[in-house]
Amino acid sequence: MVVTGGPQHVDAGAELSRLRHSIDNLDAALVHLLAERFKLTEAVGHLKAAHRLPPADPAREQEQTARLRVLAVESGLDPVFAEKFLAFVIAEVIRHHRAIGEVAG
Repeated sequence: MVVTGGPQHVDAGAELSRLRHSIDNLDAALVHLLAERFKLTEAVGHLKAAHRLPPADPAREQEQTARLRVLAVESGLDPVFAEKFLAFVIAEVIRHHRAIGEVAG
C-alpha cells in the first residue's frame, strides 16, 4: 500500500514496520533499565533493613518527583504521566523494601 503525503510517496506498511521495530527496541531498553534500577533499589532495601531504616523516604520521593517532572517537561513528555509512572515505580520499590525488611526482621 502506497500512501501519498506531500511531495514524497511513503509505503505505509514499511513505515509502520520501521516505527514499530524502533518502539520494540525502546521497550526492550526500558525493561533492561527497569531491571537495573530494581537491582539497585533491592540493594538499598537490604541496606535499609540492615540498619533498621524505614522502607519509605517521603523527602527523597518528593525530590525525585520534582526532578522527574522537570526532566519530563524538558524532554517533551507529559509531566503528569511521568509523575504517575514514577509513583508506580516508587510504590513497587517500597513494597519490595517492606518484604526485605520482614525477612530480615
